[in-house]
Amino acid sequence: MTDDTHLWDQLLTLHAHVESRLTQALQRGHGLGLSEFRALGHLAAAPDGELRMQELAGRLGLNQSSVTRLVGRLDSAGLAYRDLCPDDRRGVYAVLKDDGRDRLEAARGTYEQVLTTALDEAAGQHPGLRGLLGALRA
Repeated sequence: MTDDTHLWDQLLTLHAHVESRLTQALQRGHGLGLSEFRALGHLAAAPDGELRMQELAGRLGLNQSSVTRLVGRLDSAGLAYRDLCPDDRRGVYAVLKDDGRDRLEAARGTYEQVLTTALDEAAGQHPGLRGLLGALRA
């Protein structure tokens, strides 16, 4: 196994561990999936709380169909909605609602706390990750 392969395997182990912890905490504590949380975060950071659907898809690493379903779930939950661009009827935007911003803010503390805990757990459970995490945090 090459050094790069070993490094990549370590990163995948870390990613899987952290994503699992974040998913559980956000779903249990706030009724949000991890992609939904991240979508709300991207919308909140965008000017006017809106992004073109394809831009949101790119930021989340999702395809168009997946982001359409995700925004549909956010819409059903009253957290965001889809809107047509007035200048270009083909342009569709995802727009953050006030309830979405409130849910994001309520969940942000959980996300940050669980992220730190999960990274610390991973370093403790997988000694090979200690050095990697130390370098990344530095």
